Amino acid sequence: MTALTLSTAAAPGLRADAIVIGVAKGSKGPVVAPGAEAVDQAYDGRLAGVLETLGASGAEGEVTKLPAPTGFKAPLVVAVGLGAEPEKDAAYDAEALRRAAGVAARTLTGVKKAAFALPLTDAAALGAIAEGVLLGAYAFTAYKDSGKDAKAQAGKAPLAEAALLGGKPRDKEHKAAVERATAVTEELNRARDLINMPPNDLDPAAFAAIAQAAAKEHGLKVQVLDEKALEKGGYGGILGVGRGSASGPRLVKLSYTSSKADKHLAFVGKGITYDSGGISLKPAGHNETMKCDMSGAAAVFAAVVAAARLGLEVNVTGWLALAENMPSGSATRPGDVLRMYSGKTVEVLNTDAEGRLVLADALWAASQEKPDAVVDVATLTGAMVLALGSRTFGIMANDDSFRTALHEAAEEVGEPAWPMPLPEHLRKGMDSPTADIANMGERMGGGLVAGLFLREFVGEGITWAHLDIAGPAFNEGGPFGYTPKGGTGSAVRTLVRLAELTAAGDLG
Repeated sequence: MTALTLSTAAAPGLRADAIVIGVAKGSKGPVVAPGAEAVDQAYDGRLAGVLETLGASGAEGEVTKLPAPTGFKAPLVVAVGLGAEPEKDAAYDAEALRRAAGVAARTLTGVKKAAFALPLTDAAALGAIAEGVLLGAYAFTAYKDSGKDAKAQAGKAPLAEAALLGGKPRDKEHKAAVERATAVTEELNRARDLINMPPNDLDPAAFAAIAQAAAKEHGLKVQVLDEKALEKGGYGGILGVGRGSASGPRLVKLSYTSSKADKHLAFVGKGITYDSGGISLKPAGHNETMKCDMSGAAAVFAAVVAAARLGLEVNVTGWLALAENMPSGSATRPGDVLRMYSGKTVEVLNTDAEGRLVLADALWAASQEKPDAVVDVATLTGAMVLALGSRTFGIMANDDSFRTALHEAAEEVGEPAWPMPLPEHLRKGMDSPTADIANMGERMGGGLVAGLFLREFVGEGITWAHLDIAGPAFNEGGPFGYTPKGGTGSAVRTLVRLAELTAAGDLG
């Protein structure tokens, strides 16, 4: 992780390899953002014109490099676009700061130290910049050849240190903002690592062992149900999905308990460590990234640990439903009927609709503890990607106000999301002549059908929401903002924010 420091030093005298400033898109051209006054002054107040000459407009994600002015100890100025300039007297949006800091951190790969002189009006802005730096500097290098030339390796290393100018080391709010950003981003980056791990190294047992180690480190209670325990308990959904794999399934329960809490949240994550589709095998071109099908479980795992590190006054239980979906002579077949942990029977019409089966068992298990709310997170349906694209996740719920609260929490932390309905007429399509319900329904609206299926396994009277993160969980394109190529850690910050709001009593 990049080391963060708070500094009240002036930019000219700070020893660093680069100074990062913000530039916004004004009505008449680029505008130098607050925080860069000393840099602009060194250019005789003509920095905006210099940047425009170099092609800068202030558009979001834009990076312009130029030599630092005479007298500066840093040799380089990096101007990063913030997007549209805010209205007069308005502050820059936190997400704009987060993305700009992330772009700059990615640009400065291989640099030892950079000073960030971005607009900093309060502790919230400082926290956003810190998050952007730490998320943007992320790199997954565990499987890179460490024996290569040391100089070449250093050139690919993440930014080593970031000094946040304007941050006051002795200010309690500033220190708390950076500490929060560090805890959340470290756990989010841990989730990214898990998502990026190859499936031959991250099977259900390995994931469970990682969760056990984290629980020991952070004082969490952990319970792992292996195949024998799942069989004894009647977890037919998880067992049915994992039956075709040589790597047996697991159900992991992680519990963070606060002595001051009077609310309890349960988070449930889909953890298919590799999804071949099972007997309903995925076609070529659709299975190369299916190591990411455990992104929901990774998000839940990270959120529970982050809640513990932040000491939130709310009880949080995470359920990781872990299985590998493979075809073999012992695999569940289309037409098989599974008896779920709830006692309901499910006719499996498509073994590639497996995520809802493992989630159903975990949702019912979570419901038995009567939490105040349950949220499940899953890379569940391609239909949601078709509906919302690759950067936005869908939110479904059995309570409109809770769905709205989750949507607002997601938007607040910078995770694009959209509320989706649960149309009752789609439920009929899952009627089965053989079992209580089928795991497939109408093809159109498939993401909503999956949500209706999951609702069947939520305990009566329990507030529940479903986050379908199939689009944003894994970025197959180029990096943008603070989002890298590969695993993104989608939904971690939304879950943490929900826990914070619940602890503060802001969700009722």
